Amino acid sequence: QVQLVESGGGLVQAGGSLRLSCAASGSIFEINVRGWYRQAPGKQRDFTALITDTGSTNYADSVKGRFTISRDNAKNTMYLQMNSLKTEDTGVYYCYVGIRGRMYWGQGTQVTVSS
Repeated sequence: QVQLVESGGGLVQAGGSLRLSCAASGSIFEINVRGWYRQAPGKQRDFTALITDTGSTNYADSVKGRFTISRDNAKNTMYLQMNSLKTEDTGVYYCYVGIRGRMYWGQGTQVTVSS
């Protein structure tokens, strides 16, 4: 079983920053990809960022230049550093890991950006 626990969400003013964390445990011996999706109020869950096992990253156009995904293998934890936050970034952020073609999800953490 794979378990992902997120933390770091909260309320921040536009232009501010937040750092989300996602700690993984369980059967996580061969993680191929780690990443984040987000779901704005009333909208579907959208891809936000990912990092592969080789360190390659990819970002949604809406967050390029503002968000940075990273990982700490020793701590089995991934991070999403969010800078220059906009009100449009408001939503529930879900981390995930990809293992052998399957995706495993965290519980989500709320991020609210006020103007």
